[in-house]
Amino acid sequence: MDGHQSADGGGREFQRVSDELRARMTDGTYARGSFLPSQRDLAEEFGVSRDTIQRALRELASEGWIESRQGSGSRVIKTQRIQSSTPKASRTRRGMTLGPLISEAFEQPEVTLDVYTLTSESLDAHIRLQAERIHGGVIKPQRIALRMLLPDRALVLPYPRAKDDKDDLRPLQRLHAITQRHTDSLRGLLKDLKTEKLVNDIDVQIRYAPLIPTFKLYLLNGVEVLHGMYEVIERQMELDSGEVVTALDVLGLGATLTHQLKDADAESSGSIFVDSMQVWFNSVWDRLAVSE
Repeated sequence: MDGHQSADGGGREFQRVSDELRARMTDGTYARGSFLPSQRDLAEEFGVSRDTIQRALRELASEGWIESRQGSGSRVIKTQRIQSSTPKASRTRRGMTLGPLISEAFEQPEVTLDVYTLTSESLDAHIRLQAERIHGGVIKPQRIALRMLLPDRALVLPYPRAKDDKDDLRPLQRLHAITQRHTDSLRGLLKDLKTEKLVNDIDVQIRYAPLIPTFKLYLLNGVEVLHGMYEVIERQMELDSGEVVTALDVLGLGATLTHQLKDADAESSGSIFVDSMQVWFNSVWDRLAVSE
């Protein structure tokens, strides 16, 4: 494994590993309460060193995804939870999860996604899964339109930040780097679908708003809403330099989401909520947000 370690050398391989593990926990491959493969097996699968795997696992543990104990392995303790009173085909005995809802949205001929979020990390994980389904011929949407609202990068956000030094901008710089990486990934994934003539029409628009996100919002095909408040947490954050700081951050992928569905009754609580969230999104998009 020494060769792997030198190949990893200070690169971003641990982020590739942690991104993939998050995606697997998001789509249910590793369900809550299950154990991840051993560090040795993960190192062999990803072609990286044990040190890289350990760094990825430390990051996931600091985010609250897993609990690692020496001799016992790493157990999944957090998944994306959704609270919904609406019966849907995606509901299982374990409850509704985000993956199937995104999958159902992509099974339509025309897919529209309006997303307001702190970073593009969650969305990238889910779009990647749908791109794999499209490549495999499982689904064949004709058009995909994505509008994503992100916070203006000139904003000094209250999170993430070092707990004991609010002037330490490294956690915020780390956030910007994560957002850029996943935004670039999203653009590339969707562009490739059009280039390879798997989807006829792709429209990706990203704008930045002078707002501090206190919640995340998904509007799916104009008829469904997933809405969740960010919970501020204290956690250990590993910076790019390898230094670990105590940081104030928010739950992203692990935040509980509330699900609402628009129905035939324009006065139902679900219809009113979906319509109001769409009006809010459009107002910010049109009046406050700017492109890169």
